[in-house]
Amino acid sequence: MVTPTQIPDILSPEFAENPYPVYRAMRESAPLIRHEPTDSYLISRYDDVERAFKDKASHFTTDNYDWQVEPVHGKTILQLSGREHAVRRALVAPAFRGDDLQRKFLPVIERNARELIDGFRRTGGTDLVDSFATRFPVNVIADMLGLDKADHARFHGWYTSVIAFLGNLAGDPEIAAAGERTRAEFAAYMFPLIEERRRNPGDDLLSTLCAAEIDGVRMSDEDIKAFCSLLLAAGGETTDKAIAALFANLLAHPEQLAAVREDRGLIDRAFAETLRYTPPVQMIMRQTAVDVTVSGGVIPAGATVTCLIGAANRDPERYREPDAFDIFRDDLAATTAFSAAAGHLAFALGRHFCVGALLARAEVETAVNQLLDAMPDLRLADGFEPVERGVFTRGPASLPVRFTPVRG
Repeated sequence: MVTPTQIPDILSPEFAENPYPVYRAMRESAPLIRHEPTDSYLISRYDDVERAFKDKASHFTTDNYDWQVEPVHGKTILQLSGREHAVRRALVAPAFRGDDLQRKFLPVIERNARELIDGFRRTGGTDLVDSFATRFPVNVIADMLGLDKADHARFHGWYTSVIAFLGNLAGDPEIAAAGERTRAEFAAYMFPLIEERRRNPGDDLLSTLCAAEIDGVRMSDEDIKAFCSLLLAAGGETTDKAIAALFANLLAHPEQLAAVREDRGLIDRAFAETLRYTPPVQMIMRQTAVDVTVSGGVIPAGATVTCLIGAANRDPERYREPDAFDIFRDDLAATTAFSAAAGHLAFALGRHFCVGALLARAEVETAVNQLLDAMPDLRLADGFEPVERGVFTRGPASLPVRFTPVRG
């Protein structure tokens, strides 16, 4: 029997290289670990993580976001609860579903994918991470908000700094200081734009947020800035890594890549399975409001709980052959994978289910379709094996591919 002291630490090089064997040992032998370096409790089984996300606020809260999220974003909807959360979420949610998404933003998504692919479609080779995945979601969000895409390097630098802050499990003071500087820089960039859109609204998302009103409640400049900061970081980093991971997984399973190429209706399945098998966000924190009993013991009230999504999404009690990538599995429904009824945990669940899940779905569907059309015989560069990087968020560091350019 493996004991907690024999399990590699989540801050160790061994864990960073490949966390999945470590997750397996946690689930089997130490489903609850008191982790001193992060002053938190680690939970790794599906049922426990699902409960932390879905349980009522009287048990698990997002109070930890006051110190984890607010220093870089300001106060966001992630930290709110009750009616205040419901109203703020209702103010922003319409832009990410239904008519607004299809009518206003799907053309933006399609245009940005096409523009990036035009940069390499005739070359016969590219690094999908560098030339597409890291650029595409940031460009989409900038276009949606009506920002200048010429500032892409600044946006990318900001969201990289924010993600580093959120994943600063070791407490590096330089990373913390850089994250807090990013908040000030982003505010200085956004507040003049928000003021201008209030005076001269356009057809962009930033103008929509400035004008949105429910029950007499409107978003303040600080609310809007904080939401845009959250959107840029969460929407950029996660979609970036999801697209890269999806292609890495399909390229490692040529028969499944061929199936998706033949039937584009399988893209949703490939995306859902990628979110389960290699989730872009590997861990999310919650806080206990009362003593809570989970597998392995009791978490005391007021404790920070590190929910290991990467571990829960491979729990054999929930998924058949969980360490196999299989877009045809019958225990993960693609029809609900982008809703609060999702069978995986990559978007969290419950009242704080990712508001941008349908946007991510639209981006991934568009990207996969256009990339497969442009690269009919897509394959990894000779001798290359994809390597994932990251602990808090995780994805392929690079993905060099080769293909025969399409004529015309």
